[in-house]
Amino acid sequence: MKSKAVKATIASAVTISAIGLQAPIAATAAEGDFELTILHTNDTHAHLENVAKRVTVVEQLRAENPNNLLLDAGDVFSGTLYFNEFEGQADLAFMNLLQYDAMTFGNHEFDLGASPEGHAALAEFIAGAEFPFVSANTDFSQDTNLAAFENNVYTSEFENGEIYSGIIKEIDGEQVGIFGLTTEETADISSPGEVDFSNYIAAAEEAVAAFEAAGVNKIVALTHLGYDDSRLYDNDRLLAEAVAGIDVIVGGHTHTELGEPIVFNEDGEPVVIVQAGQYGNAVGELDVTFNEAGVITSFDGTLHPVGSAVADAEAAELLAPYTAAIERLKNQSTGAEAEVVLNGARGDVRTSETNLGNLITDGMLATAQEIDPETVIALQNGGGIRASIDTGDITVGEVLTVMPFGNSLAIMELSGAEIIAALEHSVSAYPTTSGGFLQVAGLKFAFDPTAPAGERISEVYITSNDEVVALDPAAFYKVATNTFTAKGGDGYDVFAAAYADGRVSEPGNIDYQMFIDYIATLGKVSPEVEGRINLTVPYADISILDEIYPYVQNLYYNGLLDGLFGEEFEADKALKQGEAVALAVRAAGIEAATVEEAIAAAVEAGILSDGKFQENKAVKRAGLALLLNRAFDYAGDDYVAGELAPFKDLKRADAETQKAITMLYDFGIVEGHNGQFKLNAAVSHAEAVKIVSLFLDELK
Repeated sequence: MKSKAVKATIASAVTISAIGLQAPIAATAAEGDFELTILHTNDTHAHLENVAKRVTVVEQLRAENPNNLLLDAGDVFSGTLYFNEFEGQADLAFMNLLQYDAMTFGNHEFDLGASPEGHAALAEFIAGAEFPFVSANTDFSQDTNLAAFENNVYTSEFENGEIYSGIIKEIDGEQVGIFGLTTEETADISSPGEVDFSNYIAAAEEAVAAFEAAGVNKIVALTHLGYDDSRLYDNDRLLAEAVAGIDVIVGGHTHTELGEPIVFNEDGEPVVIVQAGQYGNAVGELDVTFNEAGVITSFDGTLHPVGSAVADAEAAELLAPYTAAIERLKNQSTGAEAEVVLNGARGDVRTSETNLGNLITDGMLATAQEIDPETVIALQNGGGIRASIDTGDITVGEVLTVMPFGNSLAIMELSGAEIIAALEHSVSAYPTTSGGFLQVAGLKFAFDPTAPAGERISEVYITSNDEVVALDPAAFYKVATNTFTAKGGDGYDVFAAAYADGRVSEPGNIDYQMFIDYIATLGKVSPEVEGRINLTVPYADISILDEIYPYVQNLYYNGLLDGLFGEEFEADKALKQGEAVALAVRAAGIEAATVEEAIAAAVEAGILSDGKFQENKAVKRAGLALLLNRAFDYAGDDYVAGELAPFKDLKRADAETQKAITMLYDFGIVEGHNGQFKLNAAVSHAEAVKIVSLFLDELK
């Protein structure tokens, strides 16, 4: 065990909270102390666009700190086209160039396990590595591709391209033990196949004991557990609290940017945690001083962003052919074809439901349900949808333009009340555009834009077991989103609280890859706006579950229903002739506050031949068609009929009425009944709002 006398010296220098502080310990190095710099990366996810700059930063830091280690905490695999095309070999070229000292496995290293080749790509990655791998809680013995690499030992006699429980690295005459841990959640969020993961606490305790037995008192845990990931599985904070003897935890998995190290003081001996964000955007540096007993007496650390660095020439030359191949790949087809424009317009995705938002969330939900079948809802922040997709073949490049951030999947466990609170936040800025406006799947809701923010949500329904049911505020639901949103991005404090509470799982699937995989299974895509997100209407007798709701909503918010109905919509009630005139006039863009004003305006515009008609008598189907055709002509879109609509009773109508009915048929607005249009049948409120709503969309 390490010296208790030295621990007292540290405690007198600085107070370190048992729950972790973001502050350095400062002390003067004494004779016999050992100074070490640990450079670290994690969750690079095949982001090689900045790797030449990363090389420059690492080389500079190495030159400044001769006693150094360069470690990677996993998830090199998956995330960009560099991985799709080269399956880790492009990343490996640069890791070898940088001469990493060790790497542990992230959950994404096992993403290809379900492929016909199994973990062949990972095996090739390991075999070609000019550094060793450490993994103390992972059993590879049953995997045919990986078993040959496994060495269940802690050793100083390690070789490159092999897997060890831990290694002992000699630096300037001092021994440093490094062991690896991978989240047990990998079995649920990736495809490890026959690879098994044991309890991380037990594995860490065994590692510390093995190192101490070998006389090693400086111990680094290289982990892919997550800084503050779900307490149901594992995380670095729990590790620091639970296992004595670890000095440094170099972490990954949660993509956490720890601008300064976090320190825990288990039993008086500091445990320092670091993590460097994601995508190789920064190189982490931790400078630690150990006394002769292997206790940290001082430390400091920071993240070095690579964006402003000058690209290393050798690395840039090495990268060029990989990048050229990726540029060619961007022009490749996803295997899907858009039959309609996929609407990702900024003003639309940030204020309303769009067909592209629906398609993206449908794909997210499908992926999440493969991982966790209990997932029932998917949410996508509108700010994460950056462009539309035109009709025709959908290319990989187009998808990357829509989703350029490479956000990864998270699955949250939320109460119904928390979901409602999130929806309130989603619509709080409406009608102002907001990047936090949510596109949704598995869910439909209504909100009142005139109500105060925070009090706008009314009806909320989910689809569960193929049945639409009201959301229960007291029940808990699994909800998919991206990690940006799950961690509180766009002001989602309710999600951040769930994340802090350990109710968020991070499978890590990348958004654009989920979308590509999903649309490829569909082939031809023609998503629609389905009424998932609705505005409330002031009629007590209809719900967002009613088929007519979107048509009522459309006309109400376009001002066509002003003053026509009372507190109830009365869907089956016959529409009056005066009300029909008001709908036609307003659809044509003519302002008319009352039915009487509408009738006068209709006569003046030629929509009515004269004002001598029975305002309160039920309008007939033929009469409504005639009014709409004249409104269409008035609006400047003169309709020219070709072949007449195929209704048997159409021959009884005059030529103008025949033209009007044919127009509605050609627009796909009416289909008739048993081959007849039913010229003289009354039009119900429900039938009228559907016809006029579809007609209004044609005018627009």
